[in-house]
Order: sequence, then C-alpha cells, then structure tokens
Amino acid sequence: MSLTGGLRRTVIATAVAAMIAGAAGSAQAEDIVLRMAAPDWFPTRALQDLANKNYKAPSGNNVKIEVDFIPWGSFYERLAASLTSGEEKYQMAVSDSQWLGAFVEGGYYLKLNDLIEADADLKAILADIHPNLLRAYSTYPHGTENYYGFPQMPDTMVAYYRTDLFCDEAEGAAFQEKYGYKLPCSYEEMSNADWTQVRDFGEFFTRSAGENLAGQALEQDFYGLGFQYSKVYDFVTMMANPFFWQWGGGIWDETQEPDAQAMGVVNSAENKEALQAFMDLIPFNPPGTVNQGIDEINNAFAQGQVAYINNWAAVGEPINDPATSVVSDKYAVAQPPGKRKDDGSLERYWNVGGQPFVLTTWNSDEVVSEALDFVKWWLSDETQTEFTKLGGSSAMISVHSRDDYPSYRPWNRAFVDSLGYQRDLWHIPEFFELLTQKQEKLNAVVAGQISADEALESIAEFQDEVLRDAGRID
Repeated sequence: MSLTGGLRRTVIATAVAAMIAGAAGSAQAEDIVLRMAAPDWFPTRALQDLANKNYKAPSGNNVKIEVDFIPWGSFYERLAASLTSGEEKYQMAVSDSQWLGAFVEGGYYLKLNDLIEADADLKAILADIHPNLLRAYSTYPHGTENYYGFPQMPDTMVAYYRTDLFCDEAEGAAFQEKYGYKLPCSYEEMSNADWTQVRDFGEFFTRSAGENLAGQALEQDFYGLGFQYSKVYDFVTMMANPFFWQWGGGIWDETQEPDAQAMGVVNSAENKEALQAFMDLIPFNPPGTVNQGIDEINNAFAQGQVAYINNWAAVGEPINDPATSVVSDKYAVAQPPGKRKDDGSLERYWNVGGQPFVLTTWNSDEVVSEALDFVKWWLSDETQTEFTKLGGSSAMISVHSRDDYPSYRPWNRAFVDSLGYQRDLWHIPEFFELLTQKQEKLNAVVAGQISADEALESIAEFQDEVLRDAGRID
C-alpha cells in the first residue's frame, strides 16, 4: 500500500527534523580533557580505572579524565614547578592538605564558596563530609569557612598486627607471665593499647634467628615493631606529632597566629619527653630504621618479619593481597595507640592523612562545571561504595556509617573509629620549609647524631625565625 502525498511529506519532514536534531546534538557535544596531577599509588590508580570504566559527563560532553601519576617523593616539587611555571597544564590536582596555603596564596587553587552556594548537590556533599576531614582537606586559612577542595582519599593511621602471634595461646601465656597482663588479641583489646604496652609488644616479639616464635624455629631475625623514622617527605614527622599531642605538647598553632609561639612550645618539656619515648622504640624495629618509611614497614610486615606496625589505612592493600603478602590471612587492624591518662582512658590524637581534590584557577566556566560534575560523581554513594570495596576509604558519613562498611576491608572499622581524634600539620605557605628542617632534625636523632632535646631546640629556633620573618609571629 502506498502513502498518500500528505502523509509522505509528514514522514519525510519528521525524519529530516530528527536528523537535524541529532546533528545539532552531536555538534554541541565537546571533547574535554580534565588533566589531573596526582600521586602514584593505589587510591589514584583506582580513580583512573573507575573513571575510565564508569564516568559519563551529565552535560553530554565527551569528558576524559587523564591522571598524571607522579611519585610521592617528588610530587610536591613537580606540582609546584608546573603551577608556578605558567604552563597551566592541570585542570585539577590531588593535593596534600598541607599545600593549600602555598598554592592558594600563590593564586593557583580555585576558591569554591560561590560555586558551592549556587549548587544544592555540592552543599549536600559538604554537609556529608566528616567535619575533621572537611577542616583538613578543604579550608584555608585552616578551620575557616573558605573552601578549596573535596576529599579524594581520606586516610588515618591504624595498627596492623599479627593475629597468629597476638592470639597464640602459648605466646599469650608467656607474655602474661613476663608483663603481668593479657596480650591483646581482639579489636577492642588492641584498640585500647597504650605506648607502654606497645613497647612491651616490641620487646617481647623481637627475637633472633633460631629462637621459637609461635612454636616454630625462626630462620631469620624477627622484630616486634615497625614505625616510620625516615626523613623522606613527612614520614618521621607524621609519627612524631601524635607523640607530642598525646604527651600534652604540640606544634606551632597556625590558627592562633600571630599570638602563637614556636619557642617554648616546640621545645617544651612535654615534647622532649614524647620524642624520647618515640625514639626508645627504635631497638625493636628492623635494621635500617633511619631510612624506614611507609613502604619499608609495609613490606616487612607483609613478608612476615614484624609483629606490629602503625601505618596508613590507604596502604593496606598489599598486606591484604595474597599475591604480595604472606600474612594476608593472619593479621587484623585496630585503632592506633594512645597515652594512658590518670582516669584510664587514652589520649590519642593522631595526624590525619589523605588528600583533597582541588581545581586550578585558569579553567573556563565550562571546564569548572565539568570538573565539579566529576567530583560529584566521585563522591556519590555508588562510586564511593565501589571505591571502598576495592580498598579505598570514604569521607562521606552516609557511606562510612553504614553497617556493612567495616566488612569491605579489614582497616575500615579502625579508620571510622579514628576520625574523631585527627589533627593536622600546618597549611601555611612556609610549611615546606618548616617540614624539611623538622624532618632533617628528627631523623638525625634516629641516626644518633643529636639528642632529642637538641633536635627540638633547633627546630623551635628555626621555626621562630621563619615564622617571624613571614609575619606570622609578633
């Protein structure tokens, strides 16, 4: 049956209109690359993989996430070189929180307040971020309501321990006889450990080749503890700061400038006692402590050479993976230690880890919109759940407060339970200068070159001079 002339004209007109609309839609879709500077490690590799697999821009544009993976040891210097060179290479970055001041005051990180205020989805995301993480990752000056970032990978320090040793009946009986109290085994018991107990763990489990450990003769020396003492980046500082805070001391407080002092604070009696307590744990660590950082203690634990370590939740995956760990089925994770107070509770402030997303200031409005849509996707319930099931962590209260969240990875419960007592390093532009000198001096104590007292006197004098020159101390 043939179409009538009028019907034929209607069909043709409809088809032409559809073709024009399709062509117009194709013409409007743009190819946009969001190039992101990021440290080269699991959380950012997972981000790239998930983006490649799942991300579709709501705008309809062809948006590609292109991560530039940079080794942690040179990340700050390379990002700083790019930002200050004028090349405008990156639209986004995964930035350590301590870099906010340097790059905000340099004019490189975009302030987000007006964009958040105009977007109900971004406001909802902000309200769902744990307040300690929001303060650390997003605000400059620190603790204000000036926002520059959203969490990409939140992180806290946790305790990894060998359950086949700490829960061994014979080892437990020997420990009880020697120290007069029960060797912790459960999450609750280990999460209540103080530094005196940790020292006992170190002494008890440090053994020589040929001695027995859990009924087996050791073929090589074995060590009780593994901590970060290296001067690379911020390693030894991130372990020392919790000791200062827990002993009642502290670091220079940027939120109180220009009244806060370095002299009398950094070199306080409390800090000196705390630093010595940290250094007293060195004999129970593997050899080469002066160069011992994140990877070294992780590898030692994963290869069955250490009983107990404190390390970041973000680096737990190699311990959990049977392909890279001989203890993947014989370890557990708990909250890190604290200092026992007179009432029996723990003083347990720790230095927060993790990083935020930031946007750079030279992007067009369209690129900014696309970058924020990507952030919304990353912080959505679906993406955060998939990321955490791969081994990441979530800053979103709606995700990490779910009953099943601890089941995703062994460190998730400790991560969540630790969020309430996180503090942070400085965020001011002078942070790198302060950090580098502090790292050098603390590491010199590890190397036996100077005493803990000498190190803190030197650090206090240096910080006082730098901060006065910068106008941050009256």
